[in-house]
Amino acid sequence: MTSRLTLLAAVAAALTAALPTPGHTLAPAVAPASAEAAATVTRLRLTIPDGDGPAIEGGVWLPVGAVPGARVPLVVISHGNGGSWTGHAATAEALARAGFMVAAISHTGDNYRDQSRATEVAERPRQLKRLIDYMLEAGAGGLQVDPDRIGAFGFSSGGFTVLAAAGGRPDLTRVIDHCRANPGFYDCRLVAAQGASATAYDPEWTHDHRIRAVVAAAPALGYTFGREGLADVDAPVQLWRPSRDRVLPHPFYAQAVHDALPTPPEYHVVEGADHFDMMPPCSPELAAAAPVVCAPTPGFDRAAFQQAFNVEVAAFFTRTLTAR
Repeated sequence: MTSRLTLLAAVAAALTAALPTPGHTLAPAVAPASAEAAATVTRLRLTIPDGDGPAIEGGVWLPVGAVPGARVPLVVISHGNGGSWTGHAATAEALARAGFMVAAISHTGDNYRDQSRATEVAERPRQLKRLIDYMLEAGAGGLQVDPDRIGAFGFSSGGFTVLAAAGGRPDLTRVIDHCRANPGFYDCRLVAAQGASATAYDPEWTHDHRIRAVVAAAPALGYTFGREGLADVDAPVQLWRPSRDRVLPHPFYAQAVHDALPTPPEYHVVEGADHFDMMPPCSPELAAAAPVVCAPTPGFDRAAFQQAFNVEVAAFFTRTLTAR
């Protein structure tokens, strides 16, 4: 457990090391130096006030070709346990090239720097709603968000987050029996390591029905929903399951979500893939620092899959978040 969290920290630290210190609101992550550079995706760093708590860190990718003053569709991104807002940058860039503004956050209390609230999973959809509120209020790069065209993408714990935010009501008491039967599973080891208060099993859930489309890749805690827990999720869902997922083994997670959704999702079972194949390939430096996350899955081409994956994700949001 500890070693894997350390590796996740190394991954996120390497991804964020080259970024500037966040400004009070929005600041360019890179200043284009040429016309060619200006044609690339623009990424901005942001800091979001969050009541009396610490500010939420995140970033925004601006849609390529958008005219200043335009109202554009938004996709928000929720990372997995111990990750950061940069973890799905390749997917964010693909969406920005398809015309979407993309905003991602590092979940307070569940990121590469701070795991102190990793089992307080109800905080995640609340923070995602705060991100949407902020983007609707502030916009970015002279663009405004179209409130009728908002989607959400999440991986692992982030997949759980976007389903809950879109109306899902998990029953966390199911974690108790699940972990008695499967103490070696990752989520069960996390709960055993951190513990959970009595109130953590019956929290208040934050929903945001402005979310009109959901992509959930290898979602965590899928078994906690059940049919009644997903009955209010009326947004179209694209669901991904790596067939060789050793972190969240079949059939308790993605398959449980598939079976419980009131409307069948667009379901992709990725043959031969493991859990971390849902993330972009690592650089050689990152692979040396985090072999568990970055090590290639035998017989599976992560780089080729990621290219196809990003095309499918962008196509799904394009179909489902059409202008009204």
